[in-house]
Amino acid sequence: MIAALILGRQGSVGFPGKNTMDVLGHPLMAYPLMAANESKYVDKVFVSTDSPEIKAIGERHGAIYIERPAELCTKTALGEDAYRHGYNWIKEHYPSEEIELLVLLFCNAPTISGALIDEGIEALRSKPEIDSAVTVSVYNMWSPLRARKLDKDGLLIPFVPFETFGDPKTLNCDRDSQGDVFFADMGTSIVRPRCFEHMEDGLLPQKWMGKKIYPIKNWGGLDVDFEFQVPQAEFWIKKKGKK
Repeated sequence: MIAALILGRQGSVGFPGKNTMDVLGHPLMAYPLMAANESKYVDKVFVSTDSPEIKAIGERHGAIYIERPAELCTKTALGEDAYRHGYNWIKEHYPSEEIELLVLLFCNAPTISGALIDEGIEALRSKPEIDSAVTVSVYNMWSPLRARKLDKDGLLIPFVPFETFGDPKTLNCDRDSQGDVFFADMGTSIVRPRCFEHMEDGLLPQKWMGKKIYPIKNWGGLDVDFEFQVPQAEFWIKKKGKK
């Protein structure tokens, strides 16, 4: 079985109601659900949540409800723990169906399509040595070379020492100077069960991805955490021809 598992909770503080807000005529979370249903390979879709509204929207799109425990619905709860809970729930309730892959989705990450999911699944099937396939977008303007933090006096200093990137005398301000900078855009992570069975071995910051990670090249992908990001999500959806 290839199972899609989407996470969403009702207690967002920074952007309340983001998962169910209307975006181009659909709830935001409908887009990853539609992508899972568009996939040629996904057999079942599950939604893990504490929200009756998210549950109802998920079920309208054919998703099976997983009750997310209260301790995994707090602001500080980690997505990796909520995903692992969902994985264990699926194993417990479908013991006769061996899980081949899990397609991990977020309710607030609409920049995903069935074609991207299928690309990742096909990559994993053809490359048994890789642990996961993850959508990535190139954001060179956010290169670690450009990152800053505040010092004790409240002034800006490099977040990462410039020596990390080589001889500082050879560095420049061109945003492309370090080559393409790939960010996991949270559209999807398609993982093997072993990533959950041995999550402690995975790479930070998303340990559920394992160590050997295949890039599913997307563009403009993001998970919506702030209201100003909604127009970017709408732009992506329109460009992909979603209705």
